[in-house]
Amino acid sequence: MRGSRAALLHLGVLLAAAALAGDGSAASAPQQPVAWPILTSRPPDMPVLDGHADTVPDIVGRINGPQALAIFTEGNHYPVLLGAEVLEPFRAWARADPRFAGLALDNVVVVTLPQPIIVAMIRAGGIGLGNLTIEVSRAAGFYPDLVMAGIEPLRELRRAGVVEQEAQAFARSDGPALLVRKGNPDRVRGLRDLERPSIHVVLASASEPGARALYRTALEGLMGARDAARALAHETATFPGRLGIQHRDVLYALAEDYAEVGIIVRHLALYDARTFPDLVEMLPIPGAERYGATIALARVADPAHARAADAFAEYFLGVADRLYPRYGFATMAPADYRRRIDLD
Repeated sequence: MRGSRAALLHLGVLLAAAALAGDGSAASAPQQPVAWPILTSRPPDMPVLDGHADTVPDIVGRINGPQALAIFTEGNHYPVLLGAEVLEPFRAWARADPRFAGLALDNVVVVTLPQPIIVAMIRAGGIGLGNLTIEVSRAAGFYPDLVMAGIEPLRELRRAGVVEQEAQAFARSDGPALLVRKGNPDRVRGLRDLERPSIHVVLASASEPGARALYRTALEGLMGARDAARALAHETATFPGRLGIQHRDVLYALAEDYAEVGIIVRHLALYDARTFPDLVEMLPIPGAERYGATIALARVADPAHARAADAFAEYFLGVADRLYPRYGFATMAPADYRRRIDLD
């Protein structure tokens, strides 16, 4: 199923991105499908649809039953949040603390989508997944207790009355890196190679304007505006099944030969290279750390699971500064970590 086989793994509705400038004419021979790893456990007798169509990798947990906690977060740090070093240790920590020992924390729901989708699904009150529409509201029981995102998306949610006035910074990206096919068959050594007409690059689409602007700013700062424009003249802007979710689209474009090089934040490039070593490898960009972005945590106004939200925030902010650098994020200065940010 050329182009659609892995793409239908993704969430398929909200944001089919508008076409961007670029010829999108990368080589067309498919390599191998992307089988996204499962990051949650289920009862052994439960039917499971984990093939290459109509599965949902970016909503984790049971949304139609009692929830212990709901975290809506930008997708670019899902490898940390959904790895083995956050949720299970949090549950053990809470069980050992008399303040939280009585909390039932088995069903923690985590949504790991791009920031514009997180904002849009909360404000619009729903999200479509192919033929399915899920209501996002307090009445439906599918609504965040905590939101993790960049400062501007959190301010947008604050203006909408969704989150409280204050957020706390907990991580900072280390800027972009390059993702290339395994073995680097196109011999890409650095940014200057992106100017070659044979090199088609893929990066965040128009549906992720913050990420896209960050990458363009980084390229212009590191290469100069004219050379950056030459590199992006060969951008693969559209391809069959594109979702507008960079942490799915960039790897998929390389796996299906729609592009030779991906530009994506360093920690996602590192995750892809570690998770799919037979598909891709990462090339660091010297100086890219100057173009990182801060991620912060905000509490929703009057959360449905207030005690669990407080417990998670306390635990998480106690470990994130040590945990995130191991996944490719920057090491934050003590003055920046847990910095309180006014969202008004």
